[in-house]
This record gives sequence, structure tokens and C-alpha cells, in this order.
Amino acid sequence: MDWQAHITVATIVENNGLFLLVEELQDGRRVLNQPAGHLEPNESLTEAALRETLEETGWQVELTAVIGIYLYRAHNGVTYQRICFAARALQPVADHQLDEGIIGPRWLSREQLLERQACLRSPLVLRCIDDYLSGERFPLSLVR
Repeated sequence: MDWQAHITVATIVENNGLFLLVEELQDGRRVLNQPAGHLEPNESLTEAALRETLEETGWQVELTAVIGIYLYRAHNGVTYQRICFAARALQPVADHQLDEGIIGPRWLSREQLLERQACLRSPLVLRCIDDYLSGERFPLSLVR
């Protein structure tokens, strides 16, 4: 049997109680997710997190911590391993072209996310934010 988990990264960016999220199309449906995506060949996990955040939101960020490592089996049977980072927003990049399928960045509170829970791409969206809010932080040196 040839099985493998898909390695992904996600970034929690919080500013004054609002979280930087991505509104995107998944199977023709609008969903909300953290800036997130797959690790590319010859790329470090931290490079992937910075790249995905910029590509999907147009924001440059500085990674500050690791929030957690998650395993999730999606409804399609695919297993994802997600490494979630915390980051500080630095600045938006003017006229940045967002990835295909991305509607745009959204700054939302946890309460607003709860109201839109049916629109979350996966349960990991809220789980990662809740871990962040509970103070989960591991040094970036955890990832080598």
C-alpha cells in the first residue's frame, strides 16, 4: 500500500483580536481558512508558511512561534499533517496578485468565525485559533 500524509502549513496572524483569514473557493463553495497550503519540494516549513501567507493574503508576516502539529483526515479520505505557526503582520504588499481560487483576505474575530462555522474549510481552522488563544506557543527552533 502506497500511503502518505500531505504535509501542509498554516499561519495564525492576529491583530487586536482579529485573525487574518482567507476566503477561497473549494469545490465551488466559499470557505474560510487560515493562510495555508502544501509544502513544496526543497522548501522548509517556515519558508512555506511565509510563502503561503503572502500568496493567499498579500501580507508579509514574521513568524513568531509554532502553535502545534495536527493530523486531520478529510472527508475525501486524504490525511493532512498541518504545522501551524503564529505570526506578526508586517505590511500588505501593494498590488499583490493572489493565488487562483482566492477571493481575498478577511480579518475576523473568533466570534465572527463561530457565526460562520459552517463555512470553515476544516475543523482545524477553529482548533488552531483556540490553541493560539489558550497560549500554546513553541519556539521556532522546534522546526529544523
